[in-house]
Amino acid sequence: MELKKYKKKRITPQGWKEITLAEAFNTSSGATPLSTEASYYENGTIPWINSGELASPYIYNTTNFISQVGFENSSTEIYPIDTVLVAMYGATAGKASLLKMEACTNQAICAILPNKDYSSAFLKYSIDTLYDHLVGLSSGSARDNLSQAELKKLKLIMPPTKDEQNKLVSILASIDRKIELNRAINQNLEAMMKQLYDYWFVQFDFPNKEGKPYKSSGGKMVWNKKIKREIPEDWKEVTLNAFIDKNKAGDWGYDTPKDGTIKVGCVRGADIIKLNDVPTRYITSKHSDRLLEDGDIVIEISGGSPVQATGRVALITNGVIGRNGGALVCSNFCQSFNMKKREFSEYFYYLWRNLYDNGNMFNFEGKTSGIKNFQTDVFLANHWFEVPKQLIETFHTIVAQYHLMIDQNIIENNNLIKQRDELLPLLMNGQVSVNSDLSDG
Repeated sequence: MELKKYKKKRITPQGWKEITLAEAFNTSSGATPLSTEASYYENGTIPWINSGELASPYIYNTTNFISQVGFENSSTEIYPIDTVLVAMYGATAGKASLLKMEACTNQAICAILPNKDYSSAFLKYSIDTLYDHLVGLSSGSARDNLSQAELKKLKLIMPPTKDEQNKLVSILASIDRKIELNRAINQNLEAMMKQLYDYWFVQFDFPNKEGKPYKSSGGKMVWNKKIKREIPEDWKEVTLNAFIDKNKAGDWGYDTPKDGTIKVGCVRGADIIKLNDVPTRYITSKHSDRLLEDGDIVIEISGGSPVQATGRVALITNGVIGRNGGALVCSNFCQSFNMKKREFSEYFYYLWRNLYDNGNMFNFEGKTSGIKNFQTDVFLANHWFEVPKQLIETFHTIVAQYHLMIDQNIIENNNLIKQRDELLPLLMNGQVSVNSDLSDG
């Protein structure tokens, strides 16, 4: 099927040419080595991209690799730098990314190979302007998938030379590079905070009175029977529940406003990682006590999968609240905690994440009607150690600054994405041009 929006005749700017994708580019698709054959993946060194990774405009790395034997026993192939990848299946169907490394892909991706006479970047951004059309094609198919045959029929309008094409998309590329830089900074900040928690509260090398690492400098450790581990001398044990002042229920609310309702953003399990652009809902004003505050902890209490435990956790900050409309609740499948002291929040969040990342939450799951539910009360009854007041306040001071930087970068990225998306159709349809001084040359 074709959407009416796409069928409208587009005006080709003077000097530009209209082509179909098949007229200028060769296409291919990858494959998945047999997943039951461990040798196809063990010690893999060949980058292997799946369609879920095509949410980013550029792909510089991947967490997925296959082995040489896996490569040789499948029909996937290695694509060169500047190949344009388009997701054909799943939630990212219609999304395009520019490959900035040599890599192979699974079968859910159409690879559009570079042509020396055309700009791959221009092609990628051209496909971005056709996203709604591609989603329409996907939704109208029997399997909700795109195909190479459909993509080859795409009509593109392009400036006549590769240099002109590159010049036109230079500002879009600059915006995307800044967005990617901010994301990389945030990933590094997050890694630093996790490392600091590990260094201080797993290895117990927090600064002693002389500023030296406690345990490595001979700090005395004692065995605690309730926690079943060694902890620093004079530290006491408490239950995890001792950090929490009160629990708040989730609230999915209504789709549309009604008398006496409040407009809110609603954090679902799917939003816990990014905490950005959450769905808008309307809750009754009598449930205003469920609104999230700076320092609240949100956990996912229902859902998960065989390989993903329930109990994923998020830290709510003023930045998270502000970028999601100024008022937040969590959904019915989540629960939130308000800490007894604001200074506890960062410590409790990374404590929880450390336990989650180590697979502990699988031990606190029950099932109701086939749905996994996190046994919150049972988990919070476990004993843990109470961190001295000054140390937990120091951890809060350091980590809160990092979270502030992360929030500022996300807000900047939201603004950059808005600017890019407004510029995209104007540039790609020739309605505006780029000054040569602003281009990459």
